[in-house]
Amino acid sequence: MSQTAPSQSAPSQSAETVPPSATASVDPASVDPDEIAKFTAMAEAWWDPNGKFRPLHRFNPVRLAYIRDKLCSHFDRDPAAEQPLTGLRILDVGCGGGLLSEPMARLGATVTGLDAAEKNIRIASLHAAESKLDIDYRHGSVEDLAAAGAQFDAVLNMEVVEHVADVGSFLGASAAVVRPGGIMVVATLNRTPKSFLLAIVGAEYVLRWLPRGTHDWRRFLRPSELAADLRGSGLEIAEMTGVAFNPLTDSWRLAPRDLDVNYMVLAEKPA
Repeated sequence: MSQTAPSQSAPSQSAETVPPSATASVDPASVDPDEIAKFTAMAEAWWDPNGKFRPLHRFNPVRLAYIRDKLCSHFDRDPAAEQPLTGLRILDVGCGGGLLSEPMARLGATVTGLDAAEKNIRIASLHAAESKLDIDYRHGSVEDLAAAGAQFDAVLNMEVVEHVADVGSFLGASAAVVRPGGIMVVATLNRTPKSFLLAIVGAEYVLRWLPRGTHDWRRFLRPSELAADLRGSGLEIAEMTGVAFNPLTDSWRLAPRDLDVNYMVLAEKPA
């Protein structure tokens, strides 16, 4: 695991707009119908901060700040600027109701939100329209985007990889749509006894933060496994950091040395 700083690269100026046909299919190897059905059933709750997605609402500030800072560092932007991501094309894979797509758009990015659950896309589109945000939401799969030759400055895979049927296909397609010199950010859960205790038993059965069955511990990825898949897809690992929850303050924080449960990976595609 490298701890070197991301390279300074200019945003893509020639990437084509994603063609409408690029997301017409949702049948590739990575799409799991059972997982899609699970999140479709909860779709109405995306924007309820005290509902079924409350943990994600609480988690959002720390992951948003991490993504913003890494994008600004990599593309030589000022994170204190009002819209530091202007000119960057970002793909939010598994965008759900748009909890990450919307703040990325407010920071100036040109955002494409992608989800295999059609109901999620309808809700995300409606909320963006109500918020007067221009976000290109697509119902489909990342494999379709890769097949169409789409390219983005950054691809966000946040809390998605543990829900896909074929991790290799999913990450390979995700890496394919990162343009040379671009980056990918992945957030997921480690497969450890601690994550089973906290993310499954604690979050779903004891505290009931999430509906039972939201996660399958067997699908969690160890950092070494995720890193190997990303490297096999042509990306270089720039950084890994853990994210820890403080129950006393009901908040999340970066915990660089604690990858036992939640963690994020920053990966780069060589220019």
